[in-house]
Amino acid sequence: MEIQRGGATGSDTTADLAFIGHMCLDEVIPFGGSPRVAPGSAVLCGALAAARIGTDVTVVTRMALKDEEILEPMRRCGIAVHVIPAEVTTFMRVVHPSADVDDRQMFQLANAGLFAASDIPALDVRQVHLAGITDQEFDLSFVRAMKARGYRLSADMQSFVRQVDPVTRSVSFGDVTDKAEFVRLLDMVKLDVVEAKVLTGTDDLERAAIVFEEWGSPETVITRADGVLARVDGTTYWEPFSNRSVVGRTGRGDTTFAAYMARRLDHDPGESLKFAAALVSLKMEKAGPFDGTLADVLERMSASIPR
Repeated sequence: MEIQRGGATGSDTTADLAFIGHMCLDEVIPFGGSPRVAPGSAVLCGALAAARIGTDVTVVTRMALKDEEILEPMRRCGIAVHVIPAEVTTFMRVVHPSADVDDRQMFQLANAGLFAASDIPALDVRQVHLAGITDQEFDLSFVRAMKARGYRLSADMQSFVRQVDPVTRSVSFGDVTDKAEFVRLLDMVKLDVVEAKVLTGTDDLERAAIVFEEWGSPETVITRADGVLARVDGTTYWEPFSNRSVVGRTGRGDTTFAAYMARRLDHDPGESLKFAAALVSLKMEKAGPFDGTLADVLERMSASIPR
């Protein structure tokens, strides 16, 4: 499959879902284990999860052309990739200082830079998802410009809440001045419990989702270690995870939301949330992006698994 490169002069890209965000290399340092470096990012985890269950997916990313081999897993799944060249590929270091897999220290040691709307090719898709890793990918003007093109738009709030210190390169979680405007521009919002607490002041998932609803979000999905909540048009849905291990915890939220979006294209919120919880539960039992099938997910959905 040919990789498209360049700016908006390229041909239109047609798909069900488009994921926009940095590809990156993740150095993960587990508690009591050996460091490992592997391709990562919200784009990689999300796009692969959606594609492997049969969704037609396209990706727009910024990265160094010398690192194109990290796109190979997406190529093998038939994902069309549009590369905006950058001087470097984003590099993240994730340190787990304790046995708690949700206890993470993150550093962005290299950054591929902000996206510009002029670099994004015309996309003939049902939904565009902004799958950023940190606040170094999308600014408010970019989100406004993408919405002005008429796309059905979703975003991961980690793209704004995860803020990179320009000196230490450490990633901390901070409030977002224009959060209400960001939310009003979106048709669907994804975040986790930590980001919910930072943005709304509460870690009660339903209360946080209601705050987002009051800001203008018609559909909000929030993940936590034990499950995922969706708030859609005034109704709250909840599904627990069924994973037997957490070896594949990295990418949990990205995978959950990608599965939810993909299923939501043609199913109601409750069914889509059940599907997403089942898929990410399978993903967490194995390191790396989801590599199962639609049949695997449907089987997990119907199975009765002891908690």
